[in-house]
Amino acid sequence: MGRRLVPLTLDNLQDIPKRCRSCVFWELDPVSGEASVKAGTPAIEKEAWISAVLLDWGSCGRVVYVDDVPAGFVLYAPPAYVPRSTAFPTSPVAPDAVQLITGFILPGYQGQGLGRVMVQTVAKDLLRRGFKAIEAFGDARWKEPACLLPADHLLAVGFKTVRQHPTYPRLRLELRSTLSWKEDVEMALDRLLGAVQKEPALRPL
Repeated sequence: MGRRLVPLTLDNLQDIPKRCRSCVFWELDPVSGEASVKAGTPAIEKEAWISAVLLDWGSCGRVVYVDDVPAGFVLYAPPAYVPRSTAFPTSPVAPDAVQLITGFILPGYQGQGLGRVMVQTVAKDLLRRGFKAIEAFGDARWKEPACLLPADHLLAVGFKTVRQHPTYPRLRLELRSTLSWKEDVEMALDRLLGAVQKEPALRPL
């Protein structure tokens, strides 16, 4: 099973679920979001938001493909680009963190570790860009896919609660401590496999 995680751009925006392409829950403040829905323009607003963030800040999402079939996506950006974040009782996101906005794995691909892989990919990207942490607003009463990620899932992939709330806790993932062990393991494996896979010395006939 081949897995690829590709930066989200306007060219592959059509590969995320249709309802997510026309959802501006996070991208607009509540009043503007409601006006956009009434006007029938949320898909256009979503595209404009992604375009603006890409131009101003850079990569803000990943699309995951399994055997070249879109299987899910994740979206992230500094909280200054996420107007809805200020509406939560556990805001604000810390100034040294990027907000993990939302994500989704299609039902046929759930339970295969793709969520963890996506978070690790985002963490590596942000660590390279000099950020210290990822924060997210979790849904402690999550029952079905929605704009907020389930708090239990965030805890399962390494986030810790930094501000408690019965419904919307804010959680944080420290990037360096999370990735250091993984990179150490990868380096050790590379050394081991490199030693095993060295070409044998040619013997004289």
